[in-house]
Amino acid sequence: MKFEFYKPKNELLRKYIEGYYFISPDENAEPLHYWTFPNNFFIFSINQNADIEINNLQIIVKQSKNHNIISDFVAKYTKPIEVIYEGAVAEVTIYFKPLGINQFVKNPEVFFKNILGLDFSPFEDLNDSMESIFKIKDREIQRKKLEEFWLSKLEEKDFSDLENIISDIESDFRIDDIAIKNNFSRQYLNRLFSKTIGKSPSEYRKIHRFRNAIINQKNQRNLTDLSLESSFYDQSHLIKDFKQLTNVSPNSFFKTVNTEKENVWLFI
Repeated sequence: MKFEFYKPKNELLRKYIEGYYFISPDENAEPLHYWTFPNNFFIFSINQNADIEINNLQIIVKQSKNHNIISDFVAKYTKPIEVIYEGAVAEVTIYFKPLGINQFVKNPEVFFKNILGLDFSPFEDLNDSMESIFKIKDREIQRKKLEEFWLSKLEEKDFSDLENIISDIESDFRIDDIAIKNNFSRQYLNRLFSKTIGKSPSEYRKIHRFRNAIINQKNQRNLTDLSLESSFYDQSHLIKDFKQLTNVSPNSFFKTVNTEKENVWLFI
């Protein structure tokens, strides 16, 4: 299957969407099989003529004889998810930045209650619009129509206070101190994060550190330096978090992941 990743052309969408990719059906291509590891994005996929099975932490996308549009999402996962494609399928997957999906849908907390979800269709015209986009053969026109669709759903909300809290969490301030700074209880801060991001502040921070370590790994010679560069307390802290989030040690993980890739988070 042919895979193409893009950043949004529209500057407004770039504020809320990290990027999106197209998978084009290819009857002669090898089946696609990979693991995706926790990140803080909300991931939304739309497939054409496909059946999707969700089994615990596994997603199987199969070519279907039925003519349909089907969608799924990945929200609050903190463990690896296995993704398997069987047969030629067409897909568009969108990666929303933290808080990003809140700018497009009402009551996003409904989706954050789940790790994975099927038939995520928040708009009445989603299926018809995506059917039209899949029919377009010119990729640039497809991108234009896809971005026009999401722009039509954008209802910008002011999350500046939450953005400041996220910045503090990413800067490694104590979470109790962040709550006090904002006149919150720790419990209220947890509820606020669960409602708008789908994770607790501590889960968000753990995943943020993990993703920073992946980015920084290509510039560090050993795990001790990588731990310090990525805001872990020490090497044992890094190893503990990696095992929790990937089920393997950092050394095993980096032996199988090419951190030189520009968009390393896509397939890991």
